[in-house]
Amino acid sequence: MSSDPTAADPIGPDAIGGLEAELTDFWRRGRIRTRLRAREIDGRLDPSCYPLISVLARHNSMPMSDLVSAVGMEKSTVTRQIDAVVRLGLAERHPDPRDARARMVTLTDHGRERVDAVLASAISEWRARLAQWNPEDIRTLTRLLHRLGEATNDPVVDPES
Repeated sequence: MSSDPTAADPIGPDAIGGLEAELTDFWRRGRIRTRLRAREIDGRLDPSCYPLISVLARHNSMPMSDLVSAVGMEKSTVTRQIDAVVRLGLAERHPDPRDARARMVTLTDHGRERVDAVLASAISEWRARLAQWNPEDIRTLTRLLHRLGEATNDPVVDPES
């Protein structure tokens, strides 16, 4: 994040307005990366399922209710996404051993292989993009992004719902 003092300031006079503009652009590029990564996992995988797959990759197996909370979507939406991921052979449902009424969602071996390959490729891509960055700048950015995530972790009310 070391900056070139001769470069134009991307923030401008309004730091919060600059932050909003940068985040909007970053999210737009992130959606493109999400579509590409979903395709790499399986050409038939809807990109909207990628966040669900990413959460499962970190936890491997989760109760459906925890997965709904983790991705921050309606239960019916998550159920449809899980149905799609199960049909593709990337995950499976099974009874929760702690609660007979609940279901667990687990990546299959095939799902784990595909997700691991895509995540390894994504990490390599980030390493290449940030190869010229100072490692401390990367750590600082990571800490700041975590802090921003914590500051914005409150539930957002969708005016359309």
